[in-house]
Amino acid sequence: MFYDHQQIEKKWQKYWEENQTYKTSNNTDKPKFYVLDMFPYPSGAGLHVGHPLGYIASDIYARYKRHQGFNVLHPVGYDSFGLPAEQYAIQTGQHPAITTEQNINRYEEQLRKIGFSFDWSREVRTSDASYYKWTQWIFIQLYHSWYNKNTDKAESIETLIKHFEEKGTEGLNANQNDELNFTSEEWKNASDLDKEDILLNYRLAYRAETTVNWCPALGTVLANDEVKDGKSERGGFPVFQKKMMQWSMRISAYSERLLQGLNTLDWPQPLKDSQEYWIGKSQGAQVQFQVEGHDEIVEVFTTRPDTIFGATFMVLAPENPLVETITTDAQKAEVDTYIEETSKKTERDRMSDVKNVSGAFTGSYAINPFSGEKMPIYISDYVLMGYGTGAVMAVPAHDERDHRFAKKFNLEIKKVVETEEDVQEKSFDSKDSVCVNSDFLNGLSYNDAKTKIIAEIETKGIGHGTTNYRQRDAIFSRQRYWGEPVPIYYKDGMPYTLPTSALPLELPEVEKYLPTEDGDPPLGNAKEFAWDEANQKVVATDLIDDKTIFPLELSTMPGWAGSSWYFLRYMDPNDEETFVKKELADYWGQVDLYIGGSEHATGHLLYSRFWNMFLKDRGYISHDEPFQKLINQGMILGMSAFVYRIDGTNQYVSKNLANQYQTQQIHVDVSLLKGTSDELDTEAFKAWRPDYADAEFILEDGKYITDREVEKMSKSKYNVVNPDDICEEYGADGLRLYEMFLGPLEQSKPWNTQGLSGVYGFLKKFWNLYFNGDVFEVSDEEPTKAEYKVLHTLIKKVVYDIENFSFNTSVSSFMIAVNELQKLKCNKRNILEPLAVIISPYAPHICEELWSLSGHDTSVEFEKFPALNEDYLIEDEIEYPVSVNGKMKFKISLSAQLSAKEVEDLVISNEKMQQILEGKTPKKIIVVPHRIVNIVI
Repeated sequence: MFYDHQQIEKKWQKYWEENQTYKTSNNTDKPKFYVLDMFPYPSGAGLHVGHPLGYIASDIYARYKRHQGFNVLHPVGYDSFGLPAEQYAIQTGQHPAITTEQNINRYEEQLRKIGFSFDWSREVRTSDASYYKWTQWIFIQLYHSWYNKNTDKAESIETLIKHFEEKGTEGLNANQNDELNFTSEEWKNASDLDKEDILLNYRLAYRAETTVNWCPALGTVLANDEVKDGKSERGGFPVFQKKMMQWSMRISAYSERLLQGLNTLDWPQPLKDSQEYWIGKSQGAQVQFQVEGHDEIVEVFTTRPDTIFGATFMVLAPENPLVETITTDAQKAEVDTYIEETSKKTERDRMSDVKNVSGAFTGSYAINPFSGEKMPIYISDYVLMGYGTGAVMAVPAHDERDHRFAKKFNLEIKKVVETEEDVQEKSFDSKDSVCVNSDFLNGLSYNDAKTKIIAEIETKGIGHGTTNYRQRDAIFSRQRYWGEPVPIYYKDGMPYTLPTSALPLELPEVEKYLPTEDGDPPLGNAKEFAWDEANQKVVATDLIDDKTIFPLELSTMPGWAGSSWYFLRYMDPNDEETFVKKELADYWGQVDLYIGGSEHATGHLLYSRFWNMFLKDRGYISHDEPFQKLINQGMILGMSAFVYRIDGTNQYVSKNLANQYQTQQIHVDVSLLKGTSDELDTEAFKAWRPDYADAEFILEDGKYITDREVEKMSKSKYNVVNPDDICEEYGADGLRLYEMFLGPLEQSKPWNTQGLSGVYGFLKKFWNLYFNGDVFEVSDEEPTKAEYKVLHTLIKKVVYDIENFSFNTSVSSFMIAVNELQKLKCNKRNILEPLAVIISPYAPHICEELWSLSGHDTSVEFEKFPALNEDYLIEDEIEYPVSVNGKMKFKISLSAQLSAKEVEDLVISNEKMQQILEGKTPKKIIVVPHRIVNIVI
């Protein structure tokens, strides 16, 4: 019977939509299972075949859990705020909302074609006001919270105010920007404005001057992961370090909890490692150094206080405020030039560039508090203001980077850890040796020396032992239009939150999406964007009088805001009273399976863990971590095609002749190749782009052969394969099976469209098991033991594979089972109906059709997954090879139930064995049950 995949898939996609087959209930006594894909950003290019890989895996697992009787939450939505739509708006004037809507419609059409079992009724979009109302609400809760180190959690700012009223800062143990000291009387006597200023020092969402990645061309601040080699990832525009007043999130308060929480998660180890490195916990000491001729002190954090006698110079971050104060007139020009150069590098570039050494001398000296020696103070880009104190004591004998710096600037290198190596030539960094040239530390091991020097530092009153974290607070404002407005207005220069009743604070209309002429963010172009405090509503901007009508915050939230809590909104996206009801959050709990790319390790995955912990602290939810199990899917790679253009001409030479010319390799669209070959359709190439219209070709054997290479699949490399085309030709079930069949989920693998024919052939064989010619024919006859064995072997394998996410080996097992059933000419209902259930998570359309043809009027989706009966796997007979003196002589079939002694007796009495023995008695008989018989004579 002809397998018409197009008609079948359209029919069942329509059925699922009309019957809301995958709509999930919140009211059920079933156990829950929450399966989630990382939030997609709806780009203009739509999906290519690489995108659905993780979605197919999560969909198989969701369908499998439904078969097991779970109430499965498997939602979909869109992380729909983003820079690409805004850049398009700047170029074309089209509102980002229109672009985003068009892109989402395209995504949804493609996703539906692949047959995903999403609960579409729960769809959320971060750019919908009904959604970002709650993102703004969470921001307000963060603003009105502080982190109490004594209780180790976030608390309402009211408890902090109460502490100030009763004790001032006495006994306060809080995460803060600066250490403040005041009495309860001083607090009570402070003006309202001063009180607000003090509270900003403690709030979890706060405003402070921060060094940021400023991109003038994009008119916005960029996150570290949006900058590459000093340029914006989008557009390649120059990026500079700049100090700006910015909103920040106090994620640093959660560093230890974020670190410890990793131990409870079933995540890939490399992902855990990258979060651990990003958080960067280190233990050491905070030490103060006097600056000669100045009142200022330089405070450093060091993990190796035991090497302080070897500290021969100091290095400050170029942006350290002390630099301006201590730089001498003679050194000012050199220092200023160096600071200007450093501003062009991002923090990430500075951290990763370990080979190049640069710096400038300030002209000033610090005094080593233990050796009493003068230490020249330099600035260098390898010291970061955000880590530690923005200053390091340099111990060149025992730190590789300090050593390179000392060699470049001819600074003293002093050995203080015992080693045979020549520290003048190479640094020696070890914790296994003892201290030398270190006065009272001489002869002490690392741990003993560290304990003793910290005690001395504390006795001298110049510092203390401490734990430090590399992780800095997360910048939370972007100077762009397409993002969530920050629900803040300014009164006397101080920020205040809007009342929650005023939410959502909606994005205003603007005439243009660029910063204003005064350099304000794009929201500064809005005509209706001011806060009327008396009437509690947004009014025209020209009414601002700073008496009753005040300016609103003009920055918007970063891209990660909406994705930091979306997994909670799916629990009830239509709730207008709260972001999620606690009883629903308690029912659905953590995401049980989260699938997405490893590139989100130190962005989205850290921020969402932070927000989740905060919401738990404040009593809104009960679970510590958002995502219990996480899998990073690999990448599907594209097979790029290249042509060779002869330099200075519009002539293109075929691949195997290219070495005879000076050429440039150019990507061409893979759709310009003939069929599945490497031959270029030269006429199509000439029509592709105007600059190729008059192209000339140097052919080999009358053909132009392109070069091919496996690369990341991307629009810029013209190697994208559209899943719509695959669904058209091979069906969505074919696409789903093939993507799983390519290899292990976590690995990257190259796409090859030719490979689909094998999977499509399997689907046709599977289909035809149920037909006799063109007639659907399934028999009610009882299956044979051989048929049951095929089925139950498959059940055992598929259950193991799905639960271990080995989806590729399941597809192989389907093929083996169908081939064996075809050989057995099996058409028994008791085999073929369970078979349709087993394969349905992978290929749902064809299985729905076969289930329906088998006489069922309900979806296959909620049928119980077939139970394994091990009895069918027990062998009745075993064919034993019989080996004599190490050589296999014959085989004998015996009952599988026989004991080793019974097998031995039957083999010895066998006619063939008697001929071999010729009356001799065997020296040794070894029976390996169900495997082999070895006889030595």
